[in-house]
Amino acid sequence: MAHALIDELRAACGDEHVVTHPHRLRTYESDGLLQYKVTPRAVVLPGTAEEVQAVIRACHRAEVPWVARGSGTGLSGGALPVEEGILISLSRMRRVLEVDLPNQRIVVEPGVTNLEVSGAVGPTHFYPPDPSSQIVCSIGGNVAENSGGAHCFKYGFTTNYVTGLEVVLPDGEMIAIGGKEVDRPGYDLLAAFVGSEGTLGVATKITLRVIPVPQSVRTLVAFFDHTSNAGQTVSDIVAAGIVPGAIEMMDQLAIEAAEGATGAGYPPDAAAALVVELDGSEAECEHRFEEVKALCDRNGATGIRVAQDEAERQLIWKARKAAFAAMGRIATDYYVQDGVIPRTRLPEVLARIDELSREYGLRVANVFHAGDGNLHPLVLYDSHVEGEAERAEELSGAILGVCVDAGGSITGEHGVGFDKKRYMPRMFEDPDLETFQRLRCAFDPGGLANPGKVMPTPRLCGEVPGPYRAHPLERAGIAERF
Repeated sequence: MAHALIDELRAACGDEHVVTHPHRLRTYESDGLLQYKVTPRAVVLPGTAEEVQAVIRACHRAEVPWVARGSGTGLSGGALPVEEGILISLSRMRRVLEVDLPNQRIVVEPGVTNLEVSGAVGPTHFYPPDPSSQIVCSIGGNVAENSGGAHCFKYGFTTNYVTGLEVVLPDGEMIAIGGKEVDRPGYDLLAAFVGSEGTLGVATKITLRVIPVPQSVRTLVAFFDHTSNAGQTVSDIVAAGIVPGAIEMMDQLAIEAAEGATGAGYPPDAAAALVVELDGSEAECEHRFEEVKALCDRNGATGIRVAQDEAERQLIWKARKAAFAAMGRIATDYYVQDGVIPRTRLPEVLARIDELSREYGLRVANVFHAGDGNLHPLVLYDSHVEGEAERAEELSGAILGVCVDAGGSITGEHGVGFDKKRYMPRMFEDPDLETFQRLRCAFDPGGLANPGKVMPTPRLCGEVPGPYRAHPLERAGIAERF
């Protein structure tokens, strides 16, 4: 069966686009969350929607599970392969199919990167959801995870910009959901698919809404001697009716790492840095910008740096967007987490994270999308020290518990994936999880699409008619029947 499936995949996509050599397979054994690694049976790289359809049909006939993967930058283990399963890499599907600026639309294949979308519609338009990995992360992955980014406080997440999808379902059927219009009649299957983390099918064509570039952009970074002062400034800005295009915060550890990597001019002894960017009309930006500076001063800012030109603006952002990668300068390893809290609870949650950091004996660097309360604690550890990796994972989970207890969520933009499925019962009761499962089974009754993700206990979708037969996922020990 295995050899027959591989032969079928090669016939569909070409020998050179099917990877089976053990050394080459290691390239695909994890996504951006390196704590988990699984080697798939094979990796196939289709180049067209029709090839994706042929691959999924072959897996469906052979009852072999599969996982779709974009650029592999995800941070929740959402693209973690299934042992003995097939990994479908969409990185070859990189075409911009249509640019329709009069209607503010662009149609792309899933392997197009986030930044390439803005490049294709610039300089007059742009695509607002911009994860820090936007240079390399793919739109297909953004759709799967409902990715966010620095500008989502004002502009929203991926789901606010996807108007249409071409999808290959887990049985190989190809369907169209939505279109160029904002709200097509009928059930909103588009909203169900965006953020479904590859468990309902594979998007092979994506229609996105883009918007005009604002007339003016003003950016500053303010420094504070305590994170609570920066947090209060965020609350004051929002309470004043100001809606920044972006409002980001970093604590001292994050500043130290980012400054070492970028030389952006952030004082390494600052306890917090707050990046605020306003955009809109020239008159509105000028007026509101003065208000923001006044609020920073009122909350004890030790310094305010205003970008005088685009080069300085990019330098300010370079430090913020380099924060994750820069952690290698201050720690051997780190465990990145993604939780959400009510914005007003920031001071107490940060205090609790400090307590947990001391309790576990591990440092925690914090980076926030402060406007919408999306925290990114980075637990620093050394994998060469016995027990530290396990403590880091425990601390990471404890921080998510703090977020939920504060009225927040276990994820804001990175998805649940493999890493956080165990925490789903902290947020949802059994009836909620059973409803999720029923939706999933409606799309994927065979349970072959990205199994072992999102749901805390992977379960099959029901009995197979006729004599009992163990499902491949049961035999692999990654699902149980219910």
